[in-house]
Amino acid sequence: MLSFSGLTKSYQSGDAEVQALKGVEGHIARGDTVALCGPSGSGKSTLLNLCGLLDANYSGDIFLDGQQVPRDPAALTRLRREKIGFIFQHYNLIPVMTAFENIEYPLLMLGLNKQQRYQRVARMIDAVGLAQHAKKRPGQLSGGQQQRIAIARALVKEPALVIADEPTANLDTATATLVIDLMRQLGQRSRSTFVIATHDHRMTERCDRVLELSDGHLKELAAHPLAHSA
Repeated sequence: MLSFSGLTKSYQSGDAEVQALKGVEGHIARGDTVALCGPSGSGKSTLLNLCGLLDANYSGDIFLDGQQVPRDPAALTRLRREKIGFIFQHYNLIPVMTAFENIEYPLLMLGLNKQQRYQRVARMIDAVGLAQHAKKRPGQLSGGQQQRIAIARALVKEPALVIADEPTANLDTATATLVIDLMRQLGQRSRSTFVIATHDHRMTERCDRVLELSDGHLKELAAHPLAHSA
């Protein structure tokens, strides 16, 4: 579903050039939940941005759903809108919108009519267990509730790929476990592929695969047995 070949990315730091990625290769199957780990400065955020089509300034090739990813900004915007959902560490909900409206927003961007939007959002907000909070704004919700709304927003358009950046970093253990299991459940239902940057062992234990970036190179680690029983 997602593959990349020869990914190389450099940054300028003062007078020095820093290579964040050094010919990274990888293939991720449809429906997989993949943890992307690595120390600070390993290139993890860089690779996540490339997988999410947020950066077109790199060497190498990326394929999404069997098609080579273009470099044209308008084409990248269209692909992100149609095929990719995002979940962020700090939720990134729009504060002046209700929970329902935040989930609905990606469907507005896709041009769905009002009835289609209502049906999809109603199903999704019920699936994350927050139908009773549909009219509340983010500031009226707990951190865990905000993250569940963010998950619903990412998945409401049934994306091929979901990019998640430290989605459990700000959550206590009980809430993090709930959020992780919810992501897996909803992802499996829609056959979405998840690429999750994380330092959280609670997350890596429940992922199908664990990839580690170190010094710009990618290697696969053994998945936790819990992932195969989840």
